[in-house]
Amino acid sequence: MAVTSDPTDLSRLDFSKGEGLLPAVIQDADTGAVLMLGYMNAAALAATQARGRVVFFSRSRQRLWEKGETSGHTLHVEAIRTDCDADTLLVTARALGPTCHEGTTTCFGDAALTGASRLGFLAQLVRIIEQRRSESPDRSYTARLLAAGPKRVAQKVGEEGVEVALAAVAEGDDKLIGESADLLFHLLVLLRSRNLELEDVVRELAARHATQVARRS
Repeated sequence: MAVTSDPTDLSRLDFSKGEGLLPAVIQDADTGAVLMLGYMNAAALAATQARGRVVFFSRSRQRLWEKGETSGHTLHVEAIRTDCDADTLLVTARALGPTCHEGTTTCFGDAALTGASRLGFLAQLVRIIEQRRSESPDRSYTARLLAAGPKRVAQKVGEEGVEVALAAVAEGDDKLIGESADLLFHLLVLLRSRNLELEDVVRELAARHATQVARRS
């Protein structure tokens, strides 16, 4: 977990404006989506740093409260940053399950997700695929694919690629979208079966783009 200031030195933070509390904006570390807003006092911030999971100060219960302590939907901290006035915290975290008690990804409703954060769901899907690696093949299609190895997954990618091509020339938009989703899912599984990341592919695309821009300039 990264913290912009010394995690043991809270002196630069201005708790006085909020009567001992700082607003803490929780942002998904992969998608950039704003998940929720909570409040931390010095003790909550120290507990967050010590546990590596988000701990708030509950204004209604007047005590420290770890997000997910009853539901299990905890927020695992990646970094903590402060704003320019040192009176607001930005916590990037990875959510274990839905953040909102109503079952949505964010406390602002899933309709609040932007196009970029929806695309960021791919990173969440990669994490889910990796989790399936440790599950029984009898209970999970993804686990079965991973257990079968890259050759089997590559075969599925080939099959799904053909389905996408056929849908593109002979089917409606809904069919093409569905087949594209199947192809993308199996491609992600193939990458994980080779211990590769989606970021590796994005990095390659970015490098190619940079090369093309350089050639044109």
